[in-house]
Amino acid sequence: MEILEKGSYSHLVIRDVLDKYNYSDSRDKAFVKRVTEGTLERLIQIDYCLNRFSSVPVPKMKPLIRTLMRMSAYQLLFMDKIPDSAVCNEAVKLAGKRGFRGLSGFVNGVLRTLARNKKGLPYPDREKEPVKYLSVKYSMPEFLIGLWTEGYGEEKTHILLEALLKESPLRLRLKESLSDRERQEWELALADAGVSVKRHPYLSYAYELWNVENVKSLPGYREGFFVVQDVSSMLAAEAAGISGAGAAAGDELPAGAAEAATEPDKRGELPERAEKAAERAGEFLVVDVCAAPGGKSTHLAEKLGNRGKVISRDVSEYKAALLRDNIERTGLTNVEVQVHDACILDESLTEKADVVLADLPCSGLGVIGKKRDIKYRITKEAVSELVKLQRQILDVVWRYVKPGGVLVYSTCTINPDENEKTARWFAENYPFAPESLSPYLPAELKKEGEEGMLQLFPGLHETDGFFIARMRRKG
Repeated sequence: MEILEKGSYSHLVIRDVLDKYNYSDSRDKAFVKRVTEGTLERLIQIDYCLNRFSSVPVPKMKPLIRTLMRMSAYQLLFMDKIPDSAVCNEAVKLAGKRGFRGLSGFVNGVLRTLARNKKGLPYPDREKEPVKYLSVKYSMPEFLIGLWTEGYGEEKTHILLEALLKESPLRLRLKESLSDRERQEWELALADAGVSVKRHPYLSYAYELWNVENVKSLPGYREGFFVVQDVSSMLAAEAAGISGAGAAAGDELPAGAAEAATEPDKRGELPERAEKAAERAGEFLVVDVCAAPGGKSTHLAEKLGNRGKVISRDVSEYKAALLRDNIERTGLTNVEVQVHDACILDESLTEKADVVLADLPCSGLGVIGKKRDIKYRITKEAVSELVKLQRQILDVVWRYVKPGGVLVYSTCTINPDENEKTARWFAENYPFAPESLSPYLPAELKKEGEEGMLQLFPGLHETDGFFIARMRRKG
């Protein structure tokens, strides 16, 4: 009700409810999470099926009945372990308990009819209405299917739609400064807590976790051993080239040393040449202009160590508080949090930054698998406004980059207008040139990043949907 009828954000509501009832049985909490996320994930398909058997269209149902019917339909269609009779009976009880006893017969009749017919449900004709068919099958608004098909082709769109319905693990970034022994002990502690854990293939410090009930109760959370962060976001920090700080600042490295200086070895340690280059370059400054909740800021700060600092900014005190929480928990002392609107020029930073990270507000289509209500909120008009905002911010923050410095532009979306087209617009209108991402990417992605841009797709890559572009300022 809070999400669908009042417009609250799903990931925040689910988090708050599970925290409030943390004392409950783990199976009960898992059930609440599954039903809520699943109903949101399959909402278009659920409404289509309910409308086949209900005399009252879903939009015209009373809000409580509408929500009750949707969550019950999800259990009937997608949860095998719950008997259909139990789903129907509980829905009838809940309707009566919430003051709708007079509608018990309607609730019971529609749900039992759906249960009897669920194996042979008629869907839109795939040949005659291909977009509507995909919309119902994958519960994705038609305009998004059209956007992706036009921008990336039918094959990638199908892969993407399939991937966004699959459960994804919790991904996190472990401190690179931890010793091998500390890592092993942490992995054992997770196993003892019943958490399944494996290292991510792209980055040595990235991990995937399954069976996580509460992040804050995980071993190592309070000690600041890790930050919850998708691998795609980690790659944006890698693209800044901080591990080869001298190179990113325009400091000349010995011939052939640039790539070696920007790639950690297998242990995640910095090559000696890069350390020396950083010493020659002096204090390194990174400005993260839209930084909350702080995953990339803390990542960059850890890479910098005592070689420089990160100015971590966002538009409100609420977001600044999120930044401070992550910074304090991880024990970093080289990050300065500031409340600042990225659309407003700060002349004190003009040409001061070696790297500007512009991870800007976007439609968030790359994280639909984690924030399932995004796909129902976004509109064509909203996307157009976001493109304008992104370009407005870029028009300001490029001025902070030193001549020879680097700007990394990134978003957590899958949309050419917000991504490739905006990156090309920026390179055409400002004194910046695209620069290959390949030296900063894992082997699996090097070829895709050669032209200075990388679009990541769930299903094709082991990440969220994400876009990264690297630009060097001329001069």
